[in-house]
Amino acid sequence: MQAQRKLLSGQRWHFQHGPIDLVISAHGDSGAIEIAHNAAWERFNQVLPELAFELTQLQMAVNSNHLHCPLEGLVAKRMWQACQPFSVDFITPMAAVAGAVAQEIISYYQHPDIQRAWVNNGGDIALHLSPGQSLRVGLYANMAQLNATQLENGLELDGYFSVNASMPVRGLATSGWRGRSFSFGIADSVTVLAGTASQADAAATVIANAVNVKDSRVLRVPASSRKDRSDLGDRLVTVDVPLLEQALVEQALQAGLTKAQTLHATGLIFSAALVCQGQVLVTSNNVLRGIQPACHNLALA
Repeated sequence: MQAQRKLLSGQRWHFQHGPIDLVISAHGDSGAIEIAHNAAWERFNQVLPELAFELTQLQMAVNSNHLHCPLEGLVAKRMWQACQPFSVDFITPMAAVAGAVAQEIISYYQHPDIQRAWVNNGGDIALHLSPGQSLRVGLYANMAQLNATQLENGLELDGYFSVNASMPVRGLATSGWRGRSFSFGIADSVTVLAGTASQADAAATVIANAVNVKDSRVLRVPASSRKDRSDLGDRLVTVDVPLLEQALVEQALQAGLTKAQTLHATGLIFSAALVCQGQVLVTSNNVLRGIQPACHNLALA
């Protein structure tokens, strides 16, 4: 299995290697961007083999009593460090893998002649913004409902984050039971803005897990039954959430918001938006604008 890359419209690049799937865009001096693309591609080829070499350790729970990272690779260390603040509860470094990979690749675009750049790893996004630059990151409805016509004509955003260079935000990530990763909770989505993409990824996982209620109608199965050698083992993960009473949804969202507010107060996140069955809670009203119900995926606009 070899890494592949393809030039997309708008001078964006698509890098793919096994489960890693990146879309990259950069704006600025064309020469600097070309150098960055080539350096990022060379580094990208090394990332998956490095992670695979330490996979066993990466799938082990982070021990809250250990402050020294046992991993060797740069991306692996970043994953562990992003998850360590949350290790009082069960978490493995894999909770931050997508964000950590995006963060590794964005480092090749952090050049004075590149005004702004982003690396989108399946919705977990790392940003580079030069002084005075900004980027709008939009939320839109369930991707499963999209069709080719909608994609060709452009997405109608349900809401958006406006991130500027002066903000302490260089990473965004989304987690929830509908996403590509497993969740213990019932959130359709939790989108987190944080200092780095790996930090946002880990925090989104933790907050999405907290958006939860005990209800026998919520279908949960062992993670191992859905994915061989899952880092979650036989822990129960959510696979279906029926329409719940509004009071239960509010209870679940409030539990998640409490977690998000705690993380904000300790500086682990900048902001978060929590969505469940048409209800939305946010930690900061001046960051997310125009949001409508059922928004749980990220799009760059």
